[in-house]
Amino acid sequence: MRLLAYLTDFIVPAVIFLIVTYGVLEKVKVYDEFVKGAKKGFHTVIQIMPTLIGLMVGVGILRASGFLDFLANAIGRMTNHIGFPSQLVPLAIVRMFSASAATGLVLDLFKEYGTDSRIGLIASIMMSCTETIFYTMSVYFMAAKVKKTRYTLTGALLATVAGIIASVWLANYI
Repeated sequence: MRLLAYLTDFIVPAVIFLIVTYGVLEKVKVYDEFVKGAKKGFHTVIQIMPTLIGLMVGVGILRASGFLDFLANAIGRMTNHIGFPSQLVPLAIVRMFSASAATGLVLDLFKEYGTDSRIGLIASIMMSCTETIFYTMSVYFMAAKVKKTRYTLTGALLATVAGIIASVWLANYI
C-alpha cells in the first residue's frame, strides 16, 4: 500500500515529463504550443463566464429564498417511503447545478449527522455517483458550440437517478 501511495506522487510529473520529451523528440516547439493552448483556454473561460455566473447566482437565489427547502420538504415526504432520506433531497437537486454548492450542503450534513451516519455515507457516495448535469451541459456545450443536445439531458437525468439509487444501496451494505 505504501508503494502505491509513493507511486501516485510521481504519476503527474512523469506524464508531463513524457509529453515534453515526446514533443522535443518530434521537434515540436513545446513551450510555444503550451502558450497557444493556454491562450485558447483563457478565451474559453471568458466565453463561458456569463454562464457560470448565471448558474452560481441561480443556485444562490434558490438557497437564500427558501424555495429549495420548500421543494425538498415536498419531495422528501415521498422519498422517505422509498428509503431515500428527505434530508438528502436538497443535495440531489443542487448537485445537478453546482458541485461547490453541493459540497457546502454535504459539509452541513456532516456537521449535523456525522460522516459515518447513514445520511453521511449516502451523501458521500452520491457526490461521486452523480454529475453537475446542467453546469456541464451549459458550459461544455456552449464552449463546443453544440446546438442540438438530443438525448443528453434525458440520459444524464437517468444516470443521476441510477447514481442516487446506487448510493442508497451501497450505503446500506457498508
